[in-house]
Amino acid sequence: MDTTIAVRGHGITKVFGDVVALDHVDLNVAQGQIHGLVGPNGAGKTTLLGLMLGLATADEGELEILGTPVGRGLPAPEGVSGFVDGPGLYPTLTARQNLATLLTLLPDDAPAGNVDEALDQVGLTAAADQKVRGFSLGMRQRLGLAAALLTKPRLLVLDEPSNGLDPVGKKHVHGVLRRLAAEGTTVILSSHRMDDLEALCSEVTILSSGRMVFSGPVKKLSDDDRALDYRLRVTEPSAVRALALETPGVTLVEASDAAGHPDSDVIVVRTRVTALDQLVGRIVRADLAVRELAPVVSPLEAAFLALTEQQPLTEQQALTEQEPGR
Repeated sequence: MDTTIAVRGHGITKVFGDVVALDHVDLNVAQGQIHGLVGPNGAGKTTLLGLMLGLATADEGELEILGTPVGRGLPAPEGVSGFVDGPGLYPTLTARQNLATLLTLLPDDAPAGNVDEALDQVGLTAAADQKVRGFSLGMRQRLGLAAALLTKPRLLVLDEPSNGLDPVGKKHVHGVLRRLAAEGTTVILSSHRMDDLEALCSEVTILSSGRMVFSGPVKKLSDDDRALDYRLRVTEPSAVRALALETPGVTLVEASDAAGHPDSDVIVVRTRVTALDQLVGRIVRADLAVRELAPVVSPLEAAFLALTEQQPLTEQQALTEQEPGR
């Protein structure tokens, strides 16, 4: 495995007036990795992404991008592309014209891709000749990704790339990012969607109030043995409830349906994985059927909430968050 470091940061600090946006943040991202950057609003994610893109410079600390130091008086290295706070697009131009215009702004010796190929990669071929002002948010995000791909980046920095995407658009974007990583491109993305991070990222960095509270493999967070709420849909809930009450380390939690009414065939238990295994074993031995077993909040999201001292979602809130269009 190639362990070349694409982004190396040590003690990165950025202050805006009285606000400390980043407070001595350390970061190491390996080449060819999809690395997630997460945190509550105002945690410093956008500021850190902006430093990587050369949109700002750190007040303190050291930042090295693709083997090149960056900072005051030092130009941003070649091979870095992406966007923060949404892609910058020309609304009166078509998607194809936007990308063609971008090509004319690149230095003559800069690597450049093909406009139609970039549009095809993000699933916008059919909309290539439509003006961007009529695009949905998700289509704008995909066009922004296509623009970033035109520069053949070795480091791709993306701020909420799944924002506004429908399932088809998300499939296109995820496929592109996985392919780029497999070919050696490093991808750093911020997202509030834990499902995206779990699907894409091998490692994540969690920021809270400008400070790094975790950086490492997603699996390390997911394997943390903390109690979670698990949703079980069963054929005989009263019998399963009785078994849950008899299982050490298992606590019953009230279950409800999407409308907030008691859900007759669902029970929710709060437990650690080891105790959950014992409960499932008891259910099987009692010849009872389990039709669904899943965490109400994913292990990654639970770890994120704990590390950033956020309040965990109730089961009803978690179901609401999963509704289409949210």
